[in-house]
Amino acid sequence: MSLKYAVLAALLDGEASGYELSKVFDVSFANFWPATPQQLYRELERLERDGLVEARFVRQERRPNKRMFTLTAAGRDDLRAFAAEPPRRPTAIRDELLIKLQAMEDPEAARALIEERRTWARGKLDRYERVRGRLLDGRTEEEYLHDCDHIGPYLTLLRGISFEEENLRWCERVLAVLKQRVVTR
Repeated sequence: MSLKYAVLAALLDGEASGYELSKVFDVSFANFWPATPQQLYRELERLERDGLVEARFVRQERRPNKRMFTLTAAGRDDLRAFAAEPPRRPTAIRDELLIKLQAMEDPEAARALIEERRTWARGKLDRYERVRGRLLDGRTEEEYLHDCDHIGPYLTLLRGISFEEENLRWCERVLAVLKQRVVTR
């Protein structure tokens, strides 16, 4: 999959500027498909050239003019066809931390790395829970699911929550293993 489909999916909720899309990516898409603002702007240019999005200029006073992007019918059709296909390959873990742990001999250095990952995972989980709270807006999950027009953002949010919960479980387990290793030596 390319960034193309992540950008098209982000535009399902309506018109957005490149800056707004980068914020959407920071909050939701980056959890499973990270992209820098520069990558997003380049992709928006390609998508416009390919006729999958269209842009309009918005004049602003006291700020630079901005371009607002929307999906075209061709963009929606392309995204719909992509979404209907099964994934090409299963999820694979690509995690620099795991390579470092594989090569590491110092349990204290490993502990520091795991504690940092645990802190990071807790922060992301807290952020996801805040997003979930905003989505639900006082409703139960059942009420939200009944009323929402587009379920995808909620489903991907649930995956992000599960992922970070598992990261926390793994970190706790690794820290216990490292502690046990120190005790038995």
